[in-house]
Amino acid sequence: VQLQASGGGLVQAGGSLRLSCAASGSIFGILAMAWYRQAPGKQRELVATIDWNGSTRYTDSVKGRFTISRDNAKNALYLQMNSLEPEDTAVYYCNANPPSAGWGQGTLVTVSS
Repeated sequence: VQLQASGGGLVQAGGSLRLSCAASGSIFGILAMAWYRQAPGKQRELVATIDWNGSTRYTDSVKGRFTISRDNAKNALYLQMNSLEPEDTAVYYCNANPPSAGWGQGTLVTVSS
């Protein structure tokens, strides 16, 4: 599976962004997919996971603010991010959970205070 994340940008605190991930590969529909992020000087962390059947899980810091979704027919993964905080500033990546593809370049999200 090859993955390409997009949709990042600069936004003020309290704002919203929607990230998209385009995946190639016929096995996308059977994989648990996830969004990860890596802030400057920190390790990459798991943000949200969506199973093949639509079940979702989130890290505590984004619960109630972020929503992960997928469209298996389009091999696409999404992350709707609302009420963004400066602490959400990071490069965001999509991958399977557990990761099974290259990380790619990710998409940078910068939240200004």
